[in-house]
Amino acid sequence: VQLQASGGGLVQPGGSLRLSCAASGFTLDDYAIGWFRQAPGKEREGVSCMRYSDGATYYADSVKDRFTISRDNAKHTVNLQMNSLKPEDTAVYYCAADPRAYCRLWVTEYDYWGQGTLVTVSS
Repeated sequence: VQLQASGGGLVQPGGSLRLSCAASGFTLDDYAIGWFRQAPGKEREGVSCMRYSDGATYYADSVKDRFTISRDNAKHTVNLQMNSLKPEDTAVYYCAADPRAYCRLWVTEYDYWGQGTLVTVSS
């Protein structure tokens, strides 16, 4: 199982970024894919997840109505479109895979993790 997150960068408040999680070595239909983030000095927190088999999604309250998770079946990716970004969204963002496909934002339920991609929201 391999996951590769990409798409981070520096963006001004109110701007947008699109993160992508490329998955390989497993069948996405059997998993839930989650996006998590970790800001300096803080614990890792769940942002959003998608159960790949039926497209069910879940969002943390802090990003609801601003972030959208989606999938690209042809590219085997799960993407996170982030709009109306705020300085408090600054963090390293990780994608992870849950083989039980619960799609809950609990760190302990995700067995496989990609490397992080840094998102910095600053003017």
